[in-house]
Amino acid sequence: MKKISIIALLSVLLCTACYDLNIAPKNQITDDDLLTNESGMDIYLARLYSEMPWEDFKYMASWGVTYNSWLGAFGIEGTGEALNRDGICTSYTGEDDAYWSAAYRTLRYTNHLLETLPEYRDNFSEVLYNQYMGEAYFIRAYIFYKMAQRYGGIPLVTWEIQYPDDADALEVPRSTEEQTWDQVLADFDMAIELLMPEIPVTMQGHVYKYAALAFKSEAMLYAGSVAKYNEVVSGRLTGFGRKTGVRVIGFDAATAKEASLRYFREAYLAAREVMNSGQYELYRNKWIAGDAEAQYQNMVDMFSDISSANRENILVREYTYPTLTHGIDAYSSPYIFRAPLSSGTCVTLDFLELFDGFDRYSDGTVKVTTGNTNTQGEYLLYDKPMDFFADAEPRLRAYVIFPGDVFKNQEIEIRMGVYTGNEPIQPLFSDYSYANATTQYQHSTAYANGELVLSPGPETQQTVTLADGTTIYAAGANGPFYDTGESAMTGLLFRKWLNPDPSASIGEGMSEQPYILIRYADVLLNAAEAAVELALEGQSSPDGSNLLQVATDAINDIRNRAGAVELTGTLTATETGRNIVRKERRKELAFEHKTKWDLRRWRVMHYENREGFWGEERDKTFFSNERNFRFRGLYPFISAQTGKYFFDAHFQAVSMKTFSYNTVDYYFAVPGGEVTKSSVIDQQPNR
Repeated sequence: MKKISIIALLSVLLCTACYDLNIAPKNQITDDDLLTNESGMDIYLARLYSEMPWEDFKYMASWGVTYNSWLGAFGIEGTGEALNRDGICTSYTGEDDAYWSAAYRTLRYTNHLLETLPEYRDNFSEVLYNQYMGEAYFIRAYIFYKMAQRYGGIPLVTWEIQYPDDADALEVPRSTEEQTWDQVLADFDMAIELLMPEIPVTMQGHVYKYAALAFKSEAMLYAGSVAKYNEVVSGRLTGFGRKTGVRVIGFDAATAKEASLRYFREAYLAAREVMNSGQYELYRNKWIAGDAEAQYQNMVDMFSDISSANRENILVREYTYPTLTHGIDAYSSPYIFRAPLSSGTCVTLDFLELFDGFDRYSDGTVKVTTGNTNTQGEYLLYDKPMDFFADAEPRLRAYVIFPGDVFKNQEIEIRMGVYTGNEPIQPLFSDYSYANATTQYQHSTAYANGELVLSPGPETQQTVTLADGTTIYAAGANGPFYDTGESAMTGLLFRKWLNPDPSASIGEGMSEQPYILIRYADVLLNAAEAAVELALEGQSSPDGSNLLQVATDAINDIRNRAGAVELTGTLTATETGRNIVRKERRKELAFEHKTKWDLRRWRVMHYENREGFWGEERDKTFFSNERNFRFRGLYPFISAQTGKYFFDAHFQAVSMKTFSYNTVDYYFAVPGGEVTKSSVIDQQPNR
C-alpha cells in the first residue's frame, strides 16, 4: 500500500467494578479481551491513535490539541503565511490547552501495551506481533517528539507506573533535552525495525515502516536544528531547572555540535531510505510539461486524491461525513460562501513574494508602480485583476485564490475600493514603511478629497458608476471591508484545502476532505535540508551519496512539479544554499502546520535573527520593529474613469494584527500546575 489512513476516532471505556465479588464484572474490558485477538488490538490501537497530537483540520495552534477547531484556519501563527481577524491569530508562544497531561495519559496506555502484549505473544504470528509492538513504539516516539518540540527536556516515562502501589514513581523529573531527543530516536528506530513495510488491506489504518521513517526524518531534522541554532541565539539558548539542576533546555556547549551532526545524519538516512524504497513519487497525475493550467489543476487535485494512484501520500487522516468531519470550508471559504463564517485564512503579500512570476523592485518586493519603489511613479493598470497574476507560479495559484480568479465556478470579486480621480494615478501614500503600518486607506489624501470610495461592510456598500455606465459595489462581493474583518482582509484568499466541488454543501461539521499528515515532498525537503546542513559542516555523506546533488535533485523535482523555475546549478554548502532549501520548504509545505515549527527550530522568530525569517535574506526592519512584526496585503482598486485595475502593496489595512516574539518563547512554559504540585518538575529557565 502506497498510503495509509489513520484509524477513525474510537475509544474504549475502561470501567471498574462496583462490587467486591470474585467474578469479573460484565462491564469491565480486560487485557484478555483486547490483547488476545486482532479485533481487540484494533480497538486498543484505535484509542491510542484517536488521542495522538496530530495537527490537522482539528488542530488550532492558539487552542492546542483539543480536537475541536471550530474556527479552522491555517498559517495564522505569526508565520507570515496568512492572517485572521480573530484573537486566534497570534504568535505561536504557547497553547491554551497545554499538551502535557493528555500526553502522559496516552503514554500510560502505550507503555501498558509494550509491557503486557509480550504475555499474549503466542496469540499472533511473529509478523503481526512485531507490527503491534512497532505501532506502540511509533506512538510513544511521536508523542515524545511533539512534547520535545514544545518543552525541550521532558519526564521520559517509558514504563507503566503502577498506582497506587508505586506512588513514589509518580515523581519523574525532566530529562535533559539531549536525552529526550535520544529517546525519540531510539523509539522511532524500534518502530522502524518492527513495523511492516506494507500494510495489508485488512489492516488499513495502522502505521507502517515508511511512515515511521518519514516522521523520524522530520523529528531528527528538528533535533539537529535545535542543537545547532540554539548556539547562535544571543547568550546561547540553554538553561538548568531550579529543582534538579538538569539542563532542561538546550545542549551542553561541548556536545552540541556533535549532537547536531548526529541528528542531521539520522534525518538524512531516514529520508533516503524512503526515497530509495521506490514506493513513492511526487503526484503528477494531471501534470503536463509547459502547461501552467494543468500544473495548477494537478496541485489542486493532489490534496484530495487518496486513491492508490496518488503515490505521494505517506500518512493520511481520513474524514467521512457524517460520522467524522471538520469545518475548514465553513470558516475559510470566500465571503460569498459564508456558512456560518468566512475568510478565516487570508494569505499575505509577503507569502506571495516567495514565489516566481512577478515583476520586482530592486528590494525584491512585488512591483505595483512604474517607479523604482511603490512610492514612486504611477500605478500599473490592468484590464482585469487576473492579468497581474498571469505569470504566477501554478503552485501558488493552487494554494491561493487571486482577485478575479474562479472558485466553485464563480469569479471571486475582491476589491478594496474604487478610485474616482483622474489618471495617471499616483501612489496613495508617500510612506509605506513599518512606521506607517497603521495608516489605513481612510487616512489617505485621496479619500479625504473624495477620490476613493471604500465600504465599511458588506451590507453598507456604496455603489459607483463607471465611465461605461456599469454600476458596481465599492468593495465587491468579498471585500475587503474596512470595518469588517470577515472578508478578504489582505486582498488574497486561501484555496489549498478547500473543497472545489460546486455541488458540495458546506457548513459546520460538513467537510470531509482528507488531511495529509506527511507526504513524499516532506521527505525530499527533509533530505535536502539535512544534506546541506551536513555539507556546511564538511561532513561526508552517511550513505555514500553526493549530498549536494541529492539536495539539488530534490529541490528541482519539487520545483518542476510546481511549475517553478528550476535551479541551474548545484546547491552549494553555504548559507545561501541552505536558504534556498528553506525557502522551498516554506513554499511547498505552506498551510500544513509545518512552517510554525520550522521558524522555531531555525531560531529566526526573534528580532536579532529575523533576517532569515522568510528562508531568504530580507531586511527585517521592513516588516518588524524590535520584538514586534506585521505582514502586508495586496489590495486591488478599480479606476472609475477607465475601468482598469491597479494594486497597492500595504501593511494589513483591515483588522490589523501585530505579532511579537522573544527568545524565551522558543520553549513553551511547562503548565504551572505540574510545576507547583511536583518536587522534581522544573519550570523553564527564565520563566
